[in-house]
Amino acid sequence: MPIKGRSVLFVITRGDSIGGAQIHVRDLAVGVRARGWTVAVAVGTPGVFLDLLRDARIEYLLVPGLARSIDLWTDLKAIWEFRRLLRRRRPSLVACHTAKAGFVGRVAALLNGIPAQYTVHGWQFAEGISALQRAAVLLVEKFLGRFTRAIITVSDFDRRLAFRHRIGGPRRIVTVHNGMPLLPAPEEFAGGATIRIVMVARFQPQKDHQTLLSALEALEDLPWKLLLVGDGPELDRWKAWVDARGWAARVEFTGLVLDVAPRLITAEIFVLASRWEGFPMSILEAMRAGLPVVASNVGGVAEAVSEGRTGLLVPVGDVAALVEALGRLLADRSLRREMGRLGRERFEAEFTVDRMIGHTERVWMEM
Repeated sequence: MPIKGRSVLFVITRGDSIGGAQIHVRDLAVGVRARGWTVAVAVGTPGVFLDLLRDARIEYLLVPGLARSIDLWTDLKAIWEFRRLLRRRRPSLVACHTAKAGFVGRVAALLNGIPAQYTVHGWQFAEGISALQRAAVLLVEKFLGRFTRAIITVSDFDRRLAFRHRIGGPRRIVTVHNGMPLLPAPEEFAGGATIRIVMVARFQPQKDHQTLLSALEALEDLPWKLLLVGDGPELDRWKAWVDARGWAARVEFTGLVLDVAPRLITAEIFVLASRWEGFPMSILEAMRAGLPVVASNVGGVAEAVSEGRTGLLVPVGDVAALVEALGRLLADRSLRREMGRLGRERFEAEFTVDRMIGHTERVWMEM
């Protein structure tokens, strides 16, 4: 049965950090509002994400108890609070993003008789996540999948994973790749004797800064500098490692950066070393900036990076493979430029935010 009305309430867990899911929700809210939808975003924790919503003039609401960690009493409180919010607002649709918000939002929507749609930014039962967490999350997803009008996965990899675990069928689960706003093509960066490498990623266990830095140790004699963009709980650890290695002049830590585009256009190689992913927004930003991409071949990464054409893919945690990929690009300026050019073309054709918004709206209207 099609949904009635054109009002959507997004719900996402964390407002205290900026990642791909937060950018996705912000861009989607802005985009569907321009298409005539009434929008608001419910957030579990206050923080820097609320500043983004404020700047975009998107209404936001806090849901007490909606936290990332698992706690039965707190989670029940969050469901109760979100039910009260839904009674007041009566949206046509609840659009849930990230795992905990997907649980709280869908249960509350079900209890209130409101259609729910869930966007998966990487399943929490994928490889790289603890066995206990995978088992618990899988049980919840199988149960809630029966009551969810539509599940959007941001990669075909995650869609196939859902089928394998019998969370839903092809009519209910659909892939909508992430998209980013289209910016003018950057001017060709002249570069210099030293080649700038950039990685945009939070310093947390999911991201594999260790493999990247180990690879660069093997390439220490080559003329590179590394820019590490992001914050997170492991930031101080890697700052100390770089200082102990004597690389303070070669490695720059920026902390949290809300607009990475200016940082990317001064680089020549983009790297994303990771242990698991959904469909990384940072790779799309790099393609938009005309950079060749070197990335761990996890999740939906291969759906964005065309191996040998727009970048190079390496196995997870494989230092030798990353050394070979980076060494190849560091040694060949024309290859860097050709891969970057092809990546920009692919971004324009397949991964713009307008394409993502249009596809998402079609999913909503066909629920």
